[in-house]
This record gives sequence, C-alpha cells and structure tokens, in this order.
Amino acid sequence: MTPSTAPLLLQNQIALVTGASSGIGFGVAEALAAAGATVVINYHKDAEPAEKLAQDIKSRGGEALAVQADVSKEEDVQRMFRTVVEKYGTVHILVSNSGIQQDAAFLDMTLDEWNSVIGVNLTGQFLCMREAAREFVRRGPQPEISKATGKIICMSSVHEVIPWAGHVNYATSKGGIMLLMKSVAQELAPKKIRVNSIGPGAIATPINEEARDTPEEEKALLKLIPYGRIGEPSDIGKVAVWLASDESDYVTGHTLFADGGMLLYPGFVGNG
Repeated sequence: MTPSTAPLLLQNQIALVTGASSGIGFGVAEALAAAGATVVINYHKDAEPAEKLAQDIKSRGGEALAVQADVSKEEDVQRMFRTVVEKYGTVHILVSNSGIQQDAAFLDMTLDEWNSVIGVNLTGQFLCMREAAREFVRRGPQPEISKATGKIICMSSVHEVIPWAGHVNYATSKGGIMLLMKSVAQELAPKKIRVNSIGPGAIATPINEEARDTPEEEKALLKLIPYGRIGEPSDIGKVAVWLASDESDYVTGHTLFADGGMLLYPGFVGNG
C-alpha cells in the first residue's frame, strides 16, 4: 500500500527501522520514507520483502537500504550500525520495532520460549537503543536538520498496561520496554536525545492473523476496540513520523497509544 502524501517532516534524516520487512515495521518504514527520511530496513531472515520495500521506496524517489541483523545479538546490532554509518554518515532516528510472540500457558511455558521473546523484544531494544544513543552522542547536534540530537522510538504495546494470560513472556517484554524507555529518556534528555514509545493495539499484521482469520474471531476482537476497526500498519507509521519530527520536540519519556480505545476497558461499558 502506498502511504498517503505527507509533509517532508523528516527530510535529510537517516532512519533505521528494525523488523521492517513486514507488519508494523513495514508500515513505519513506508511512512518515514514518505516524510522524506532515508530509511534503513532491518530484517532478520527473509531478505526478499526487505529488498523489495527498499526498491519500492527508491522507485518513488526516496533512498533506502536493507540490512540483515538479529537484534538479540550484540555483534549483529553493532555491525548493522557500522554499516549504516559507513554508508550514510550517521543515524538520526531509530524505530526499535522488532518483536516476536511464542505463546504458551504459563504452566507449560519453556525457558527457551521465555528467553527467545525477552531476547528479541526487550534485550534487542536495549542493544539497538544503546548503539543509536552512542552514535547520536558521537555525531553531536545538527540543528539545521533536527532540533533534537537524536530520536528513539520503541515499539511497545497496549500490553505494557493490560495483563495478557497465555502470553506472559510477551506482556513482560512490553512492560519492560515501558520502564526501559522512561529510564533511558530520563538519562538522555540532557543530551537533547528524545526517547518515546508507541503502544499499538490490534493491528492487522501476520503476528496476530490467527486471532482474526474468521468472521467470528474478528467480531470477538472488535468487541475490545471501541473505535470499531482493527488498525493498519499505516496508522502506526503516521504516529512514528510525528514522534520522529520536530513537531513533537517537547515530547520525551511517553508512550503514545494508538489502539482504537482498547485501553478504555470496553468491558466496563454499561457498568460492566
């Protein structure tokens, strides 16, 4: 889907989006490119959709590069940032989006299922955020490009707030992202580095396809969304553009929820 025309709020900026070969990351990469950013599209295993997205962005007059890395591995993350800096000189925006689910009942969850999700969803965010912040500090301010020295956007979830039985590893990773983001934002604000999160609700992506692949399942899911529709990756892309731009320069340390009202606890309508 071609994103709607957006002002070039991110012109001359280099943005790295992890897990950008599908789903929310794909939509964010498209939106950042439409806003004028050069976009680095990180992928883990499947190069083809990442390379295709890069070519699509270039065909529309933008600039993009696909880079492989497993964000749970320190050496991969450091190599990825070296590649970006060697090609483009620096990074201005990180959208730390990579995430996985490996669901199981708590009593049946294995240590491997726990570690895999925490490794990608939480440790991966720490590693990418740290490397981005190091690059921002190394480069220093570029006020002609951006008021902030650097912008970090963590991809969280409504499940940093809402408990989720059967998904303990995932919900724990998102709750951890919330305090990781806030603590890093507190530490880096004096360096003019802004750190925020986006908390999506139900977004139409491969990760939740099984929860909406029949009319009955979709109807049940919509009961949790007062606004009456499932979100699209482009909805999150628009939020990412705003958080990465000077339009939000006084915003740091916050999660911006884009959830169609899931956090309004719709089960309590009519006195519960």
